Amino acid sequence: MSSAMSIEKDIQQSKFRNEYHKTVVNLIFTYNWITEKTKQFFDKGDITSQQYNILRILRGAGKPLSTLQIRQRMLDKMSDTSRIVDRLVKKELVQKVICKTDRRLVDVTITDIGLQLLDKLDSYNEQMDAMLGNLTEEDAKMLNHLLDKIRSSE
Repeated sequence: MSSAMSIEKDIQQSKFRNEYHKTVVNLIFTYNWITEKTKQFFDKGDITSQQYNILRILRGAGKPLSTLQIRQRMLDKMSDTSRIVDRLVKKELVQKVICKTDRRLVDVTITDIGLQLLDKLDSYNEQMDAMLGNLTEEDAKMLNHLLDKIRSSE
């Protein structure tokens, strides 16, 4: 393993209870590191990561979704989806329409302005990928497998 960067050096702590404890600390630290790095990309579109997530969900769905359907697909399940959608409406990136089949529900769709913003941010995809530039594609595949494995241990 390269000694260029290590969790011990990054947080100036040399002792951990065990490798599991070190892994949890490393995951939290890395999550925050990635969050800070990605914030620079979202700032270019004047949106937050949750707003970006909702726009991508709506673009991927290709049809109107209720706020409940959006929340189920979000990366951050604790998000206040309705509030975030309202902010996106103010920015004219999405629109809300009363659902035709159930008037208590609201359908959310991405607007052309929202799609244009995503296109603009898509142009930074290679730079986003470069955050993990120290990993080979095989490394990334292994990391995905390990992260999935962690979540399946509940």
